Amino acid sequence: MDDQLRGFRITASQAIGLVALDGRDISKQVSGYSLRQQAGQPAELVLFLTPLGKDEFEGLARVAVGVPPDPGPAAAAFLSAIDAGELERHALSRHDLMDGSPNELTRAMLRLLQEWASGRWQPEVADAVPR
Repeated sequence: MDDQLRGFRITASQAIGLVALDGRDISKQVSGYSLRQQAGQPAELVLFLTPLGKDEFEGLARVAVGVPPDPGPAAAAFLSAIDAGELERHALSRHDLMDGSPNELTRAMLRLLQEWASGRWQPEVADAVPR
């Protein structure tokens, strides 16, 4: 990342917008951006190689050009922390996920994994299968 502050301007209107860096329009080279700022610090703008955005912001920021993160390693770490027995036990105790159709256990497990990954873990219910 360049430590020098660079001037930028982002003007967005629905799916069409303008991204300018040091007064030069770079909209056609940018597929997206991430802009964040902490109080008392310069803004940080990350540009991703389709004009996209919602807001207008003008000022100084540290600018970095990056690529979207690969979700694979995070998914692998999450899945490696799952206890297979616990997953099966929780899936079998979730009657709302079991409908008698083919592959119901697999679908129930996938739904549970989605819920757990998004922080919507539900504590055991009283009628759950004992350990």
